[in-house]
Amino acid sequence: MANIQAVIFDIGNVLIEWQPERFYDRVIGEERRKAMFAAIDLHGINDLVDRGHHFRDTIYAAADENPDWAAEVRMWHDNWSEMATPAIDHSVRLLRALRAANVPVFALSNFGVQTFEIAEPVYPFLREFDRRYISGHMQEVKPGHRIYEMVEQDCAIAPEGLLFVDDRADNIATADARGWQTHLFTGAQGWADRLVAENLLTQGAAQ
Repeated sequence: MANIQAVIFDIGNVLIEWQPERFYDRVIGEERRKAMFAAIDLHGINDLVDRGHHFRDTIYAAADENPDWAAEVRMWHDNWSEMATPAIDHSVRLLRALRAANVPVFALSNFGVQTFEIAEPVYPFLREFDRRYISGHMQEVKPGHRIYEMVEQDCAIAPEGLLFVDDRADNIATADARGWQTHLFTGAQGWADRLVAENLLTQGAAQ
């Protein structure tokens, strides 16, 4: 196994829970939420934000295009912070433990420019990465190969020296194809165990 020179974290559902459906189920009920998501590709619209489109303009335009759901669609913007919550505390501790162990830690996340600005003051650990690769600024998104290539070019670390954690199998598959070491996130304890197995953290530090 190659020596790991940096650990790369996805953010959504690795460090911060991202569950828009859960928010809508609570606010408008599961039945109406299912009907809305069947009628409107909200995740596809959010993908535009992740590619660098302006957050409010994009969501409000989608609301105008779907008058039957306009108020609910605008919630994606107006109540965004209620969808991106809470922090996954054990993962945050692992991020900080890696930094304390002098392991370089990067972020690679599909995240909009304005949504990241909203999240940063709420989650101060977002400022603690050595390098941040945020799709909205890069105008490329996972799982496309280009954003991974941009990371490699910027950090100048060979692919096999990168350990990448993400909750989505398609994002992991691209990293695998590029020769990165990877971990599919299904829970913070499994990620902690992987970091211990790689000798990046001690058992105690990974708690």
